[in-house]
Amino acid sequence: MKLTSLRALVAAIDEGSLRSAARRLGVTQPALSKLIRELERELAATLLVRSTAGVLATAQGMVLYERANAAERELAHAVEQIRQLGGRMSGSLTIGAVPLAVMLLVPETLRTFGAEFPDIQLRVLEELYIAQLTRLRKGEVDLALGPLPPGLSPGEFVVETLMPASMVIVVARGNPLARARRLVDLADAPWVYTGASPDSGYARLLFEQHGLKPPPAAALVNSTLGLLALIASGNCVGLMPQQIAVHPFAQQHLKIVPVAEGPLHLELVALARTDTAVKPAVRHFMAHLHRAAHHLGAR
Repeated sequence: MKLTSLRALVAAIDEGSLRSAARRLGVTQPALSKLIRELERELAATLLVRSTAGVLATAQGMVLYERANAAERELAHAVEQIRQLGGRMSGSLTIGAVPLAVMLLVPETLRTFGAEFPDIQLRVLEELYIAQLTRLRKGEVDLALGPLPPGLSPGEFVVETLMPASMVIVVARGNPLARARRLVDLADAPWVYTGASPDSGYARLLFEQHGLKPPPAAALVNSTLGLLALIASGNCVGLMPQQIAVHPFAQQHLKIVPVAEGPLHLELVALARTDTAVKPAVRHFMAHLHRAAHHLGAR
């Protein structure tokens, strides 16, 4: 199975068109079609469905597409790691980070890391930790920054603790629920959950820590901006990092509810796959993350 053939298949599925895929790879369309036909003969399977509108992957084609993408990423990681171990600090580094990490740690880390290693291209993806773990397992990001996920399998990732974080309860300004003083007072309130499903999330964890039944999710969002919009414009309750809740922009719209149980305390960590943690750029970036966290704590 040739790498060029796999790249042809990936390009065709990405573009949805053999002509566009050929243009992307700098080959003729007949040459690209030949590479894909060779793959189909080798596997004795149809990988693409061709029509006047373009091409679509079959189920077999999607299996090979996913594996080919993973193989391409692993090869790119290997090339970068070999170069960096040889002293050539170049390449790229992709970071997945929750909004709190983007706001607090990433700016200072990018400043100091970028100054020391200007030939490393940095890419930051802001998303919830659930999506980060999926990307990390697939090798789509080199590092994930966020709260330590519950139930993480020991040894699956290299875990570096960076700093504590607190999730506070917030409501819209003027919401009568701002007068609540105990968590039980909010048990029947409409809660906004952040995560992939209402079976997970910080609100559920907070209630369970205090022996209370978690409230049903009135809405489910996967971003801090979505959480802010839903709470600020209605009567919903949610949890938000304290550093974001006290930001002047958020304070215009939100009020922290000071329940007796206090906030939900978490640890902000950096996660890396065990096989990529030896990559020099990853190790150096972790060192700069610790430096940024130390400076933040000192302030």
